Amino acid sequence: MTGKVVHHHHGPVPRATASLPAAPALFTGRDHDLARLSAALDPSAESELPVLVCAVSGLAGIGKTSLALHAAHRAGEDDWFPGGTLFVDLRGYDDHPVAAGQAVLALLDALGIRGTDLPATPEGQYALYRSLLAREQAPLLLVLDNASHAEQITPLLPGLRHHRVLVTSRNRLTDLDARIIDLDVLTEEAAIDLITKALRLSDAHDDRPAREPDAVRRLAALCGCLPLALRIVAGALRKQRHRSLSSLVEEISAASDSTRALGVRPVLDVSYARLPRAQARLLRLLALAPAADICTEAAAALVRRPPDLVRGLLEELANAYLITALPDCARGLRWRSHDLVRAYAATLNAGNRLRAPGREQARARMLTFYNRRAHAAALRVHWTPGLPEPDFFSDREEALAWLDAERHALVSLVQEAEGAWYAPAAVDLALCLAPFLALRRHFSDLVTVSRAAQRMAHRRGDRWSEAVACTNLGRALSYLGRATEAIDAHVEARALFRGISDRQGEAEAMHDFGSTLVAARRHGEAADVFTRARELFQGIGDRWGEAMAWYNLGHTLREAGEPPRAVDAHARAGGLFRELGDREGEAMAWSGLGLALGDVGETEQAIDAHARARDLFHELGDRVSEASAWIDRGSVLVRAERRSEAAGAIRHAQELLRGTANRAGDATKWHGLAVVLRDMGRTEDAIEAFGTALELHRRGDDWYETGRTLNHLARAHHDTGNLAAAGQTYARAADVYGRAGALTEAAEARALGERCRSHRGPAGRCEPDSQAPYGE
Repeated sequence: MTGKVVHHHHGPVPRATASLPAAPALFTGRDHDLARLSAALDPSAESELPVLVCAVSGLAGIGKTSLALHAAHRAGEDDWFPGGTLFVDLRGYDDHPVAAGQAVLALLDALGIRGTDLPATPEGQYALYRSLLAREQAPLLLVLDNASHAEQITPLLPGLRHHRVLVTSRNRLTDLDARIIDLDVLTEEAAIDLITKALRLSDAHDDRPAREPDAVRRLAALCGCLPLALRIVAGALRKQRHRSLSSLVEEISAASDSTRALGVRPVLDVSYARLPRAQARLLRLLALAPAADICTEAAAALVRRPPDLVRGLLEELANAYLITALPDCARGLRWRSHDLVRAYAATLNAGNRLRAPGREQARARMLTFYNRRAHAAALRVHWTPGLPEPDFFSDREEALAWLDAERHALVSLVQEAEGAWYAPAAVDLALCLAPFLALRRHFSDLVTVSRAAQRMAHRRGDRWSEAVACTNLGRALSYLGRATEAIDAHVEARALFRGISDRQGEAEAMHDFGSTLVAARRHGEAADVFTRARELFQGIGDRWGEAMAWYNLGHTLREAGEPPRAVDAHARAGGLFRELGDREGEAMAWSGLGLALGDVGETEQAIDAHARARDLFHELGDRVSEASAWIDRGSVLVRAERRSEAAGAIRHAQELLRGTANRAGDATKWHGLAVVLRDMGRTEDAIEAFGTALELHRRGDDWYETGRTLNHLARAHHDTGNLAAAGQTYARAADVYGRAGALTEAAEARALGERCRSHRGPAGRCEPDSQAPYGE
């Protein structure tokens, strides 16, 4: 394995890298530290106190990441971690550090979990992450760079003795059960060696350190023997091949405030003072960027200069070791500022109020740049033939790759624009990002930008944008399982749309409100809300919206125990979808109608409806939904005692499901298959199918449905006579139901589990499942 909410005080979810970053070429004076760290990391080392976590700690710029990367690469060369390496930068000292809940998303992405496979809530994400690591038998190394406190790390620890974690931090993380490797500055000899090697790497005949031993010693002392400062000094000397070391020593010695910033400020002052005006301006403005790394085009927008010219300026800054070039095949060349250099540039900005208007203009230009690119990317993602060709991106994959790469910057831009005169552009960006963030299941980021957009729009009296932001916020909160907050957001959106007489927006907000009520299992209220939404859609002539409202009303009425009304709702939905030529909608309506007809005892009509749904899904190439239709048809056939036909239906469903890539949303299909298999007496096959459903539920993080599947699995274990397994599974179901807030179901499952364990009375007969249809 390889790989590199949100509340307002945290930044957006980080990106994972494809592999370990390269270790710096110049590495000296750390042999003892490297030996200590390697000995602690060795997974084969035997000890009464095995070291599972190593924390490399020290001052900023002291070489913590360099040491960690050298140790990690050496461990890879020695094949210590055949399970692979995961790397993530926690940005612990940024304005918006990465929270553990955000880091786990990057780690899951590096492990191949994304899109619909990604659980919606933090609990589910942690559970899946730990499950994946628990299944990895080969030792792996997790590198957590730039942590600021133990809370960023503790939830990410694998918890298995054969895995190792390597942390770097500017703080001594004594709250961790970790072997702490305190990293000191280099010795004077090592510092001199670093300067000497850096100069000779550029020019093998550069003998200035040998010619000026006292000056190089004083230079190392002025740098505090801090590796970052030493590298910057060496970079300046390499550019000025004929400059004496003593003259640079005199210049640094004469700089003001020589003790600030860990001894680095004088070095940075000198490096900055020697920059040409255009480079100096660019360095200052780079501190305004929302992320430490930036593309050439965004930097060009900051300084309002052509990209080709700015690329040359960036290359000069990289030659001076004030920024670093980051070649990226997927995204092109990018540029990263080190934490200290970025902080230094920020202090330059703060110390000059006369330049404040210019800085605000630069931020606005950068926001305009990102806004245009984000809109072009969004257009390309949803582009279909016949529409105008969007700019910048040649295909959907390229647009999505750009959005993925720039997500951190885009989310930060929205956050940082609050209170600025260019806030309307940030609101526009937030609304543009919503579909992408929902598509990638970055619901915490969606909450962050939607809340910010809501506040900014409210301050300016932009009620339409505020309403849309509330709608996006409600959807994100609903996916995160925060139903109460989601309901409040949808109610606010509905009121705002109504206040500006936007009937379309009001209808859609009402429909979203109904969906959130369903997620909260408040079916009676949801039915009333869907009815109102249907009336609104009908009133404005939105027949597709009306059809969807009828369809969701039908399912809600079944959940509320009103199948006759559900039959009527699904029939009306099917008729509208048919008139509109929406074959997918028609197939969905036939499926819902078949379920409702089965509930009212109309067996033949139900079988026919499921057959129609099956045929339409087959024509559409939707194999998972086709399998679901086969399962639903098989369920009706079992109840009609037509077991031979039911067996054929289930066989078709199994073949279809096994031939598809299982996603979190497919869990209910496997659950429905398992229920029918159990009802047919094929209990062992049912247990296997329930197991698949549970694995998929863990990805989707639907606690209620997970509890329901566990409840049915317990019954299957009981049917085989395995009361011990049944009791344990009922207990698990009770716990999961409790997490879902389904206290009645939790109590019932707990009671059944106790009966299994005590061997008293019938233990496994569940009441008919009215919470969801088989196969739904």
